[in-house]
Amino acid sequence: MERTPDKPTRPYDSPVRRERSAETRERIVGAGSGLVREIGSWDWSGLTVREVAARAGVHERTVHRHFATERDLRAAVLQRLIEEAGVTVEGMRLDEVPHHVEQLFGYLSEFSSAPRRQPDALFVALDQRRKAALLETVNLGAKGLSEEETRLVAAMIDTLWGMPTYNRLTGDWGLDATDAARGVNWLVGLLTKAVMAGRGPGSANNDR
Repeated sequence: MERTPDKPTRPYDSPVRRERSAETRERIVGAGSGLVREIGSWDWSGLTVREVAARAGVHERTVHRHFATERDLRAAVLQRLIEEAGVTVEGMRLDEVPHHVEQLFGYLSEFSSAPRRQPDALFVALDQRRKAALLETVNLGAKGLSEEETRLVAAMIDTLWGMPTYNRLTGDWGLDATDAARGVNWLVGLLTKAVMAGRGPGSANNDR
């Protein structure tokens, strides 16, 4: 009996399958990016395979086919956010930093604001006194600043000498307390020298 030739089978790794796989991966990463925008903070504990799968409309097994671990998934989402922000640190020139700051902050403004825990009344009162004192200090020492500029300058000083800045400089950059203080005071010195000369954040002669 003559054997009927086998019917050609469709190759498993076909262009159509690759295209559909790429589309699914794109949907998964896009879902993760959307979730991050709603988290409102950089605590990504809510960015789980289960949540991303539900947002993307796929099974959790499908997510794991593209990303072996939750860490891999988060890395892909983070890379997507970096690409969306359009801020590339590698190869950046010093004169490009202001543009990148504006671009990054504009992008971050699209994210949800994280609800802040209500601090103790004692710390609220202390914070209000500190901000009032900084505003008065800038008002007394600066020349011709608008109310908006005064608030911005005081906020910058407050940020520069705050705990998050200290933790970033000593913990993440490995600076000791002396070098961290020296760097912050250098920036504060440039800032105060400018505003005492009448050059506020909105001045046209800030490049001098």
